[in-house]
Amino acid sequence: MASTNPTSAEIRDLLRTARTIAVVGLSPKPDRDSHRVALYMQRRGYTIVPVNPGHPMILGAPCYPRLGVIPAATPIDIVNLFRRSAEVGPHVDEAIARGVRAVWMQLGIADDAAAERARAAGLLVVMNRCIMVDHAALIGR
Repeated sequence: MASTNPTSAEIRDLLRTARTIAVVGLSPKPDRDSHRVALYMQRRGYTIVPVNPGHPMILGAPCYPRLGVIPAATPIDIVNLFRRSAEVGPHVDEAIARGVRAVWMQLGIADDAAAERARAAGLLVVMNRCIMVDHAALIGR
C-alpha cells in the first residue's frame, strides 16, 4: 500500500461532483459492509449501480455481473471496489476502459500495480479508505 492517495481537498471535490457510483461486490445482505456503505451513499443522493454476478437487483437497482456490461448510456463517476486486493486488477482495467473518473478501493483493499495503470489513464485512485467515512468527514451527513 505504498501509493499515495489524493488529498482531502481532491477527495472532497470528487465526492461533491460525482453522481453515480458503481459498487463492485455489492451484497444484498444488509449486515455486509458493502451494503451499508452503498445504502449510505444512496441516501445521500448518489445513484448506485450494483455489480455482482449473483443477483438481478440490489438496493432497488438492476445489478450487473461486471462493469463491462453496464449500458454505455449509464454514466459512472466512481467505481467503488469491495473485492480482495488480489482480485481488483481486472475491475480496475474495466473501469479504465469505461473511462470513469475515479476508482475507490475500500478499507483494507489496495493494488499498487492496478492503481498505477489507472493513474496513467487519468483516473483518480483512492486505496485503503472507506468512501462512507470520507463522505461523512468531508461532506457531512
